[in-house]
Amino acid sequence: MLKKINQKYNIILASQSPRRQELLKELGLEFSILVKKNIDESYPKGLNSTEIALYLAEHKASYYIEDLKQNDLLITADTIVCYNNKILNKPANYEEAKEMLKLLSGNKHQVITGVCLRTKQQSKTFAVSTDVYFNNISEQEIDFYINNYKPYDKAGAYGIQEWIGYIAVKKIEGSYFNVVGLPVQYLYEELKKMWETK
Repeated sequence: MLKKINQKYNIILASQSPRRQELLKELGLEFSILVKKNIDESYPKGLNSTEIALYLAEHKASYYIEDLKQNDLLITADTIVCYNNKILNKPANYEEAKEMLKLLSGNKHQVITGVCLRTKQQSKTFAVSTDVYFNNISEQEIDFYINNYKPYDKAGAYGIQEWIGYIAVKKIEGSYFNVVGLPVQYLYEELKKMWETK
């Protein structure tokens, strides 16, 4: 099936995230990477967390539409972290990262990834949500993580595949890979559906 998908489409991943690139590679797909700078990642007020993830994935795709050729299939994605209906974006500095991790300590939060698959002919957008439960983490542990891993490019100020995932994540309900940044199980199913659409 992977070979058939690659024969039908020239897959383009519009993401500079090394985590998303690695996940797509491990899925077994051949793809190229195209990244445009200065993409506006703001979103309209009044959207819920799932709607925000979907909006941002579609909005990112809109920057690339004019570049798509006949057999291109563009993949864009955006991952958000939500705690108590509050969106935790990428921290701007040490203090923001620390405040976010203090909020997550001992609590449950949601990680939601919106994904947009776009060709010249069609567009498919979906979102996947995973519940993540954190153990209580001390201020010393938070400081150690931020100082050593500098999670300023990560929503919610953490990467589950890093040290903090080993010590803080008590359990997850849903897709682990979604928390890493790309729900590859769901992506694969959607790619199969697109291949089967004649």
